[in-house]
Amino acid sequence: METWYRVQNVDQVDTPALLVYPDRIVRNIDRALKFVDGRVDRLRPHIKTNKCQEVCQLMLERGISKFKCATIAEAELLGIAGAKDVLLAYQPVGPKIDRLLQLIEAFPDTHYACLVDNADSALQLSTCGVEKGQPIAVYIDVNVGMGRTGTSIAQIERLVLDIQLLDGIQLVGVHGYDGHIHDKDDKVREQQSQKAYSVLEMAYVMAQVSTTTPLTKVIGGSPSFPFHAERSDVECSPGTFVFWDFGYAENYAEQDFLVAAVLLTRVVSIVDHKHLCLDLGYKSVASESPQPRVKFFDQRIGEIKMQSEEHLVVEVRDSADFKIGDELYGVPRHICPTVACYDELQVVNNAVVDQVWKVLARGKKINY
Repeated sequence: METWYRVQNVDQVDTPALLVYPDRIVRNIDRALKFVDGRVDRLRPHIKTNKCQEVCQLMLERGISKFKCATIAEAELLGIAGAKDVLLAYQPVGPKIDRLLQLIEAFPDTHYACLVDNADSALQLSTCGVEKGQPIAVYIDVNVGMGRTGTSIAQIERLVLDIQLLDGIQLVGVHGYDGHIHDKDDKVREQQSQKAYSVLEMAYVMAQVSTTTPLTKVIGGSPSFPFHAERSDVECSPGTFVFWDFGYAENYAEQDFLVAAVLLTRVVSIVDHKHLCLDLGYKSVASESPQPRVKFFDQRIGEIKMQSEEHLVVEVRDSADFKIGDELYGVPRHICPTVACYDELQVVNNAVVDQVWKVLARGKKINY
């Protein structure tokens, strides 16, 4: 039976808690770098999974200097951490444009960029950039098949021309996110990844002929990472790899990342001879997925029968085997929104929780 996740001073850790294991995180970072043959310039990790300065610092210490993020708070965290190159993988609208400009001013050693997929947004960014006297770097967001955001191939040339005619905005690359690719069959995923890349490559060629500025290509997430990593001309943006989860571990085992984040919960009530209640409600683990949302290491834990805000009822063979206060460890199905449930990560070194890391970008705003 695996025991690496167990904590010796567990009596000092309140529950529910999210435990993280730096040695396993570092191993995962090294594994990600191996996919790109150690070329740190080709890795642009997405930090929406970890939202934590210390985790970003571990990547920086491995030579990674480019990052992707989804929120202004995450972008600020990266500035605080000292990242050199940050892509806000979101098209800012309304007050977010001014917040981005504040970051650009506050962290002059960090190069910030954002996404744009239409002429109206380009004009808004341009207007704000001119008013502040600060050009905004942009990547054209291309719809590579997900159908969520991004411009179409038919609109690329027009959008590039619109951007070139504007002051206060500078085109630096093209971006595509292929979140629709999640088939368990790696052969299917490889084919789908190639199709997504072909769309981005077409957009890149059309954009590059319209500008003398060398453009960068950024593509992908975690499921497609191994396939895009084989393309020497793109930057890859996995994010889940730092912590991993049982959803990805089951579907993408060939990526060989380690689970580095574990939920700790306790028995708070013995319902009857076959059911226990734990303090792991859906405020403490990502709840958008169907059950099971957590996979317990203890094989005595059976089917999840019910979950509410603060409680989780599980089936067991014999509840007499448990007592109130017993600790249980489990891996979430989806780690990214699970991290967002916690203000702090409990850091485990040599089987002891000896520090906490703030989930600094959990909220919508840090300072700017």
